[in-house]
Amino acid sequence: MSYAGDLTPQQAWDLLTSDQSAVLVDVRTDAEWRYVGIPDSAPLDGRAALVEWVSYPSGRPNPQFLKQLAEAGVAAGRPVVFLCRSGVRSVAAAQAATAAGLGPAYNVLEGFEGDVGPDGHRGHSGWRAAGLPWRQA
Repeated sequence: MSYAGDLTPQQAWDLLTSDQSAVLVDVRTDAEWRYVGIPDSAPLDGRAALVEWVSYPSGRPNPQFLKQLAEAGVAAGRPVVFLCRSGVRSVAAAQAATAAGLGPAYNVLEGFEGDVGPDGHRGHSGWRAAGLPWRQA
């Protein structure tokens, strides 16, 4: 594995609340943040950042990703937990951070909304479904 590992949403929350140096980075797009919601960073004393992995609306990789991580305080030796919609983009973000010497970097399984459920909708699993703090952006 080219990053520190995968965490369930609850394990991610437990790490973030027990390690005051850990930071949460939501790598979804601006549109997702605005229309779906974001993790509430208030209980983490603001140790969270919104950094697009893929730029919206172009769909291209964010060329400023590593620079923006550094601006958010992500550094070597500081645990970073990456979150996306369903736990796919966050793997790529964790791999990129690890390759750049940042972290340890973790991926949140199921992401913010999880995969599409039997009813054709998301939201049956993930950060929100686990009852973890979130809010509308």
